Amino acid sequence: MSNIGKSAFEPISGQAAAAATGIQVGLALVATRALAEEVSPMTLAMLRYGIGVTILLPFFLRMKRPPIACADLLPILALGVGQFAVLIALLNLGLQSVSASQGGVIFATFPLVTILFAASLGREQLTVLRSLGALMSFAGVTLCLGASDLPSSISGAGLIFASACVGALCSVFYRPYLQRYPTLQIGTLAMVAATAALIPGVLIENPVAELTKLSVQSWGLIGFIGLASGAGYLLWLTALKNTDAGEATVLMGLSPVTAAVVGAGLLREPIGFVFLVGLALALLGVSLAVLSRG
Repeated sequence: MSNIGKSAFEPISGQAAAAATGIQVGLALVATRALAEEVSPMTLAMLRYGIGVTILLPFFLRMKRPPIACADLLPILALGVGQFAVLIALLNLGLQSVSASQGGVIFATFPLVTILFAASLGREQLTVLRSLGALMSFAGVTLCLGASDLPSSISGAGLIFASACVGALCSVFYRPYLQRYPTLQIGTLAMVAATAALIPGVLIENPVAELTKLSVQSWGLIGFIGLASGAGYLLWLTALKNTDAGEATVLMGLSPVTAAVVGAGLLREPIGFVFLVGLALALLGVSLAVLSRG
């Protein structure tokens, strides 16, 4: 995996790769929100990871892959369905009724929720600073959801937070497998499993009728989301390899900032003072909790 990482993104520093990942996540949230009324959630999720797998596959085939033990294969695939299929389906559903900027803030609690899950399972210690960071972050999210100048839905916000929780839980349980096998190998297999798992849901949504009506611009957004999934995953691997994990995770805070700015420009989602205060508080809380790990 190291040779592949170097050949693909060697000129990019860890900090730059983490920042680029945060920006592309924010842009993908805006693109998903823009497609919310045109493409059903399951269909969009399958297209996203179908394109993502296509991007990752050449790197996967070129890498030296250790054989995966039979006892590990099923959990790896099952966690992949959760981390990619279930997570993205919930996120897409939530973004149908929540603005991209609010969705970005809620989903930015992902690393914080991961810490809390790990602490509840006894794998990490819940310190005072982490507890304070959690309170600050969730207070900030509450302010963002209470911003009266943005469309909001309790059920939509709940779905996005549920997607962050699914991702956090899968991240915690993925850790032993990521210590045994290359991350790119695990990630590609997980995306393949997720794409296959989404097929029944896609068939229920009758995607042919939807997809045949899409404009060139909408197909371009779908292509961008898929590219963000595949290339963004490689960028994230580069970030984790070349910089401290805490620093890389904090730089992911650029995702809700990007979603807010681009959402305001392209989707006409207004950004008010209350939202900005909530955004700052949420990101400060996540940063405090993550950086206190070191």
